[in-house]
Order: sequence, then C-alpha cells, then structure tokens
Amino acid sequence: MHTRTAVAALLAALLVIALGVAVAPRVPTLSAAGTGDPDLLDRARDLYADGPRDLLAVVEVDGADTAAAHFGGGADTDFEVGSIAKTMTALLLADAIERGEVAEETRLGDLLDLGDAPAADVTLAELASHRSGLPRLPSRFRDVVNAAIAANFLGRDPYRYDEAALLDQARAAELTDRGESRYSNLGFALLGLALAEAAGADYPDLLRERLLDPLGMHDTYLPRTEADLPAGATLGHTAKGRTAAPWLAMAYAPTGGVRSTPADMERFARALLDGTAPGAAALEPRWPDGEDRIGYAWVATDVDGTEVTWHNGGTGGFTSMLALDREAGRAVVVLSNTTAEVEGQAVELLTGKEWS
Repeated sequence: MHTRTAVAALLAALLVIALGVAVAPRVPTLSAAGTGDPDLLDRARDLYADGPRDLLAVVEVDGADTAAAHFGGGADTDFEVGSIAKTMTALLLADAIERGEVAEETRLGDLLDLGDAPAADVTLAELASHRSGLPRLPSRFRDVVNAAIAANFLGRDPYRYDEAALLDQARAAELTDRGESRYSNLGFALLGLALAEAAGADYPDLLRERLLDPLGMHDTYLPRTEADLPAGATLGHTAKGRTAAPWLAMAYAPTGGVRSTPADMERFARALLDGTAPGAAALEPRWPDGEDRIGYAWVATDVDGTEVTWHNGGTGGFTSMLALDREAGRAVVVLSNTTAEVEGQAVELLTGKEWS
C-alpha cells in the first residue's frame, strides 16, 4: 500500500514537472528567416547569434547606399525604440530654441507648475544633457514600489503615469550632484512636457508635427493605450522568453514611448547625417560625460580614433541602437524584440572596431 502511494506520488510529481516544462516560456533564438543584403546578413548573424533573440533588423547607411538585414519581419515591422525617443525629444528642444519658444537657460518652473520645488530651478539644457541632478526614476516610495512590482514581477510597463502624476513626482524630487552627468528618465519626461507646454500642444502631436511628418516617418507612432496598437504589432520578450507588456506613450513618452520601423529609422538616420532633421544642432557634443561627451541626449564616444555619435534604447521587451559616424556619412540602426544587448555589435558594424 505504501509502495503504491509512493509510486503514485512520484508519478504525480513527474506530471507536474512535465506540465511545467510544457507551459514554461521558451527562450527565443534568432529567427532563421533572413532576408536582405547577403553580406550584411552574414556579418550580423555572426555578431548576434548568441543570447535570447527573435526578430532583429539591421540597417546600414553608407552615403547614398543602404543595406538591410531582417531576421524575421521586414522593413515595416514595428519595434519599441526605447530611449532613442530621447534623441527625438532633444531635437524638439533644439528646434524650439531655433523658433525662439524657449532658451537653453529657460527654467522648468517657467513652463510647468512646480511651485518652489528644487526641480523648478533646473534648466532645459540641464535636462537634455542629464545634468539636472534629478534622479533616474521617481523617488517617492510608492512610485519605487509600483515600478519594481510592475517591471520585475508582472512584466508590465513601469511608466504608466499621467501628466498630473509626473508633476507630483517632480515636486517631490530632490536634486543630487546638479551639473554632473546623471542619467534621468524623469528629467526627459519633464523636458518633453515642458516643450509641449511652450508650444501649446501635447507631446505626441508636437513630435508628429515637428519631426515625424517632416521626415516622412509616417509609420512611427506613440500608442497612448493598448487600443492604439495595430493588429499584429510586434511583441517583445524578456530574457527568459516571456512576452512583455507594451510600453505606452503616457507622461513618459518623451523618454521612451515611441514605436518605429527599420524603414522609418533609416529616414531618421539619413536626416541626422545630412543635417536636414529639425533641431539637428542637438547632436553637437557640449559637455563632459565621463570619458565621453554629450549634447542634447546624444553621446559622442571615441572608438579607436572614430567619433561615434549614438544613443541606445531598452524597454521591457525590446532593445535598440542608433550609431552615427557623422564624418564618414555612415550609420547603423539595430532594432530587436528581445532584451539582449545590441549596442556593441552595432558599433562594430559601423566602424569595424570593437567597442569596449
């Protein structure tokens, strides 16, 4: 009797394990459905073979020539570009300065109702160069807890705040090491809101009117709710293979709420290289950023004698990289729907040199 019970218990345990394995998410691997330029496909496949991968798009701009490699998907597949959105917000700042709407030294409190909070004294240039002293993320206890639960346990967007909540977070924030480089998503969300306020528009409409439409980036969009996502929108994946919830364009849209396609990102890269992007002055490096230099969002790094101007991006299920060799008129864009690193490989594709 005891033997039969033990055997039954063992079989039940094995069944539970088998079911667990069956329903557990599978870590994705790089799609075998490669299309595009054969040489770029080979070079990109060698660099991106490792790690959790799924869909991957690589666009290489070299003067008038373009090569593309798509591992699954194609030129019109949409990806979350993460913090590359910051570069777009940075262009809007430079453009607003050229229009005379704001100045580098315009204070945040001149545009937003922050009362006597420390953040009110921060300038737009400090926000754009991560020198404001604001924390990376909202520092109120409830915001820290909500973000940790959303991102680490529920796989959800940790930035689902409206503008009223963003302003409350700004009023509660303390400044630390103002004037030194300190990356801040909170700071860029406030920068986008301030620029929208100065222009009398909301941020998604401002970005559409002043940057996306002029550059013909008609497939780049900011989904404010899940209902704004088109049927068949690309799904992102965590490092363990779980499907990640989409990141939406709420109050933190200026810091990472944009979705784009390889074709649109090629248009963006070309406009940056030839200087026709509105607010292109944002790319100019002005301040020290560790061993690098930073302009408005854009970082300039010396890679064995080549100056690479770049910004990367990451969300709960996507990673991205846009790297420019402005002197040579070259660019590389990489978009991925997993959280595995893409930055170093992109720089190697751009320069032929390893980025340590």
